[in-house]
Amino acid sequence: MTDSAPARGIDPRAPRFGATTTSVLLLVATFLGLVEIGGSRFSAAFWLALVIAALFLWSVLSPRTAPWGVLFRKAVRPRLAPPAELEDPRPPRFAQGVGLFVVAVGLILHLAGVPLALPIATAMAFIAAFLNAAFGFCLGCQLYLLLQRAGLVGRAAPAA
Repeated sequence: MTDSAPARGIDPRAPRFGATTTSVLLLVATFLGLVEIGGSRFSAAFWLALVIAALFLWSVLSPRTAPWGVLFRKAVRPRLAPPAELEDPRPPRFAQGVGLFVVAVGLILHLAGVPLALPIATAMAFIAAFLNAAFGFCLGCQLYLLLQRAGLVGRAAPAA
């Protein structure tokens, strides 16, 4: 056993479940952002995007306790057959970080006064979440794999 082996695998249906719930929230945030253009900077779209960013951050820092993961493990997974195989948890966790980055940039630009920054950022994150939820295609995971092939992420820990 080596240090470069990933920790226990995760049920591949869990990230899709999280992407489904996240895509619904992102769609609502995008809609609100488009409806509220020119309104207060602290609109409903801003607060919802802030909550979404907090959920992304929670998923990056503590995926075991993140709400969508807990809900999947407690309410959904017991009703499903065991997964055929488990997947490496690192790419989905990285994807959550990418979602956090995109939404955070939208929030910062929104606060700086860029009118369409928030709905564009939430729409971009929505597209990525929807692709994962509907088709099982995780853009952030693909980015992780590209960076891993380039040797930029997922390196083995140096021997002590």
